Amino acid sequence: MALLGFLGRFLLPFSGFVFTCVLAVALQIFVFSPISPDLLHIPEPSSLTSFPTNTHLQGVNKLGEGIVKNSEDVLVDENGVLYTATRDGWIKRLHRDGSWENWTMLNSQTLLGITATRRGGIIVCDAEKGLLWVDKDGHAKVLSSHVNGSELRFADDVIEASDGSLYFSIASTKFDLHNWYLDVLEAKPHGQLLKFDPSSSLTSIVLDDLCFANGVALSRDEDFLIVCETWKFRCLKHWLKGDEEGKTEIFIDNLPGGPDNINLAPDGSFWIALVQFTSEGWEIVHASKAAKHLIATFPSMIKRMIGAHRKASVLHVGADGKIIKKLDDPDGKVMSFVTSAFEFEGHLYLGSLNANFIGKLPLL
Repeated sequence: MALLGFLGRFLLPFSGFVFTCVLAVALQIFVFSPISPDLLHIPEPSSLTSFPTNTHLQGVNKLGEGIVKNSEDVLVDENGVLYTATRDGWIKRLHRDGSWENWTMLNSQTLLGITATRRGGIIVCDAEKGLLWVDKDGHAKVLSSHVNGSELRFADDVIEASDGSLYFSIASTKFDLHNWYLDVLEAKPHGQLLKFDPSSSLTSIVLDDLCFANGVALSRDEDFLIVCETWKFRCLKHWLKGDEEGKTEIFIDNLPGGPDNINLAPDGSFWIALVQFTSEGWEIVHASKAAKHLIATFPSMIKRMIGAHRKASVLHVGADGKIIKKLDDPDGKVMSFVTSAFEFEGHLYLGSLNANFIGKLPLL
């Protein structure tokens, strides 16, 4: 009895200490968590069973190795000049003679999607400033920074229509670029598809409540538009003309990764870059709100959960939404975190948030 009394006097404060620690951790996780999560269903891809994993992306030529830094998007204009926005704030371009040029400095580390414009220069999505036009002399101007009185938070990708209208995506109205994975963990539709009208300089909402709106592309006839929903593993088709004008439907779904940027190919098909945003073995986190709160509270755990640096995949998809081919680097040996694929003159140009070069792959 004396021994039990001694143990009781010893363990009581210890158990109180443990309880206090547990309570503190619980408060940190649930009260101070930056997210209010829903569960996220990760689909079992069925449409790709006939497309086995390959190593095609390991055969890229490395353009500008050591010159560019984490180029999220890339384009080649009608004159064959390649443009890319780098993570150090530069818009750089590669001329046909193979020479690189530091074209213009935008003093931003949040440059994302880019597209060519008919009036000259390029359009750039800046996740902090909004939609920018960089004219042919390299001078930048903000075209759109607000919609319906609200500041644009996370402009992601953009495409220009033949009438000069700009369609662009807002990945998240809640989280910024540096906290993009919190949007994945929260799994609530904070994304938008917007339209900038150059005649009025007004920006309007085309689609709301999108699940991390990302890449945007117009069809060859501009009768519909595709917008990627990254953590929904799908792309939507929004009709701009015809009997279905104004309607939205699924273009392709159950993808084996989150669709990032999408680009129209010369033949009317599309190239879609896929991002593996969850490391293998961590998928269970998306089925538990408590686990989501825990991960979101500790940045080091978020870094371990992101799987984008471990592989790369690109899909070639027809205008009907049917998959034509898949290109992979299954273990990230040469390319990983590929975010953009742009076809020009029989080659595919690849941007990546984990590479110091632009990948160039001949298409057979």
